Amino acid sequence: MKPKIFLLEDDIELNDTVAQFLRHNDFEIVQSFDAEDAKVKIFETHFDLWLMDVKVPFQSGIGLLSELRRSGNDTPAIIITSLHGVDDATRGFDAGCDDYIRKPFALKELLARIEAVIKRRYKSSDNLIKIDENRIFDALNFRLTVDGEKVALKPKEAKLLALFLQNPNKTVTKEEIFDHLWDYGETPNEGSLRTFVKVLRKHLGKDRIETVKEVGYRFNDRNMGEFL
Repeated sequence: MKPKIFLLEDDIELNDTVAQFLRHNDFEIVQSFDAEDAKVKIFETHFDLWLMDVKVPFQSGIGLLSELRRSGNDTPAIIITSLHGVDDATRGFDAGCDDYIRKPFALKELLARIEAVIKRRYKSSDNLIKIDENRIFDALNFRLTVDGEKVALKPKEAKLLALFLQNPNKTVTKEEIFDHLWDYGETPNEGSLRTFVKVLRKHLGKDRIETVKEVGYRFNDRNMGEFL
């Protein structure tokens, strides 16, 4: 499953260039050219990272980010600012961004920053999280390996595992899971969620994922802490 990035940039040529480059590097990209359209798309879909230009129509990228953070959305974000926007970086961090990049930038630098932010979200110096001696999860590509063999997880199963690894030893509510796994227009299904959990327990061990009755689930990370 490809990491999904939201790109807000009103320069059509730059937007298309960045989108094409990131798709070539195995990311799924959703493009937007103004803040009003961005709000709709961010509300409708879960993203793994937001890439936001500061100066866009209707509202600044920083203002939009600040608004999203106040609503409780903690999706990682990188702010794009002009070379002369010396105060944008400070305001961006104050608003809740994880990093920033100044125009003009090299596409390879942008890719490196995106990968670094995604890796930091999983608290790893690289993509691979060692769950235990036999199980490894690729946080960038959402792939699970058990005893050296790749496990064929469905997209929502992989996204659920990623969510658990982001919140070790914390109760994740059913509502949070529904918002994370099901896109706008899809109807969350508790039966499907139970099936996803059952599949993950099969590969991780039955006691790894604890059911919190009437609330949600808790991922037990007693053997975690090592990263490759």
